[in-house]
Amino acid sequence: MTTPDPRRWLMLPVILSATFMYGFDLNVINVAIPSLQHDLNANEATLELIVGGYSFTYAAGLVLGGRLGDLLSHRRMFLIGMASFTLASVLCGLAQSPGELVAARLLQGLTAAAMVPQVLALITSVFPGEERMRALSWFGVVAGLAGVCGQVLGGLLLSADVFGLGWRVIFFLNLPVGVVVVAFALRLLPQADTGRRPGLDPLGVVGVSGALALALVPMVLGRGQHWPLWTWISLAASVPVGIAAILWERRLGGRGGDPLLDLALFRNRGFSLGLGVNVAFMASFTSGIFVLSLLLQSGLGLSALQAGLAFGPMAVLGMAGPVAGRRLVPKIGARGAMLLGCAITAVGMVFIGTALQALGGDINVAWLVIGLALLGFGNTLVLPLLIGATLGGVRPQQAGVASGMLNTTQQFAGTAGLAVLGTVFFSVLGSHTGRADFASAAETVVWINLALIAVMAGLTALLTRPAAKPAAAADSSPTVAAEASA
Repeated sequence: MTTPDPRRWLMLPVILSATFMYGFDLNVINVAIPSLQHDLNANEATLELIVGGYSFTYAAGLVLGGRLGDLLSHRRMFLIGMASFTLASVLCGLAQSPGELVAARLLQGLTAAAMVPQVLALITSVFPGEERMRALSWFGVVAGLAGVCGQVLGGLLLSADVFGLGWRVIFFLNLPVGVVVVAFALRLLPQADTGRRPGLDPLGVVGVSGALALALVPMVLGRGQHWPLWTWISLAASVPVGIAAILWERRLGGRGGDPLLDLALFRNRGFSLGLGVNVAFMASFTSGIFVLSLLLQSGLGLSALQAGLAFGPMAVLGMAGPVAGRRLVPKIGARGAMLLGCAITAVGMVFIGTALQALGGDINVAWLVIGLALLGFGNTLVLPLLIGATLGGVRPQQAGVASGMLNTTQQFAGTAGLAVLGTVFFSVLGSHTGRADFASAAETVVWINLALIAVMAGLTALLTRPAAKPAAAADSSPTVAAEASA
């Protein structure tokens, strides 16, 4: 049995910094949109690329980032990704034109795809089974905080106009953080690799990335351009390209090669069901936060800072969720704790939806804050356990590609949920801009999200105790998977 790395708990905040930096930069840009319009004279299409281009290149590069971690070592890819992300952030801050900022944001998303898959891969490979749940709990805390801090801290920085930098400070902030993280990562991250290193599979890279690009670009840009013909052609083309890529991956694996997508992972019931739960989770979470942010700012007239602060209780209870999960698992099992998290999230959705239905445009922000707090606790109670259940049967040799597939699924589901439910929201809203109109549109999305939470709960209930494993493999499976009761 391999002795765990004695520095693993010192290592954890270092690798989790990548999760925070990615999530922070994903969300903080929304606060800076008015400043970007004023300073760079960016039009609506350019703003969509500045905001959505980051998500697109991130999602398109995740599977490749995971594979490169398996190929070059997770330590090396983390260092390359973090250093490159820091440089790309500086380029964003130095941009003098909308085009320069778009290019820098595309690069920033791609570099994030190099570092983020290494986080879960390192947690899976470094922490033994009995400790992995604790590490994943902290992952859930950081992932939840990143989004809220992007709005709250971003609003504070822009309001303070630090050093007169305006919107640029949100990108320059990554420079000192990135330098410190790289310095600690060089000292703390393990040198060991996962054994035999796979090939790169260039055809798989082109096929999988091409299929994702064809699907994600219209999702990111379609709504703002009112879904022109090219968006539908692109979405339709993504299907045959995706099928061709999967057939190639299957053929390559069948003849003993190293496919980019390890299709054997789907024979793991926990992995397959876990991906399904992740789809419903991310579609609900991403669209819900987006719509409620619009309600607070555009509908109820709150400033970006005030809206960010309204999410504060959500962040506080979001930190409590993973801690509660660790204590609940020994008593009711991981599956029971996940179902409880789904129930609490559903209560929060019902609370918000009922308040919007009863009060309409006269709703007080306090009602939304209470519902958001319940969502924060329920979502972060689910997330670490869900990740553990999804990666429960993954061998260390598969950690990078499995993490990349999981992150890609989450990002794709979040983008799709945002595109579909964002379209529903704006369709219900129409040309109306009153408080009651925003409340009605938001209510519609809330009830749809409640249905997604019901799907989460149904798939979670299907998670069963994994089959007994040989002693040599037992330690590679996290506690959460072992405790997912039948």
